[in-house]
Amino acid sequence: MTQSSLAQRASQAYRGAAVAVPPLRAVILLLNGAISSLQKCLQAQEARCFEEGHAHLTRATAILRGLSLHLDPVRGRAVADRLFETYNSLIVAALRAYGRPHMRENFQRIMASLSELREAWEAVEAAARAVRPSTDPLGRR
Repeated sequence: MTQSSLAQRASQAYRGAAVAVPPLRAVILLLNGAISSLQKCLQAQEARCFEEGHAHLTRATAILRGLSLHLDPVRGRAVADRLFETYNSLIVAALRAYGRPHMRENFQRIMASLSELREAWEAVEAAARAVRPSTDPLGRR
C-alpha cells in the first residue's frame, strides 16, 4: 500500500470518526490510535518482524498527517499553524528514529509527546462539556 493511499485512508477514517463522534473526541481517539501504532511498531521491531513494524509506523504517521491536513488555518490561525508544525515534527521524528539504535528511547519520547497532546485535547473537551449544558434531543435539560 502506498503512502498516498494510506494518507487517504487516514483522512477517510478521520471523516468517518467526525460523523460518528464529536470532533474533539475524534482527535483524542486518533491520537490514541497513533500512540498504539507506535507501540506496536516498537514491539514488532524488537521481535524482528520488520514488515509489520513498518506497517504500524506508516499507520501512525498517516494518522498524524490526516490530523495535520484537517486543521483550518483560517479559523485556527496561530494554534492551527503550531499544531501543523507539531504533527509534522512528530512524523519526521518517528521516521528518523525508525530502525535506529536508540529507537526505543526516541519512540518513547514521541509517544510521551502524543500523550501530552491527547491529555490537552481531553482537557479542552472537558471544558467544552462544562460550558455547554447537556440537553436531550427535545431540548429539555
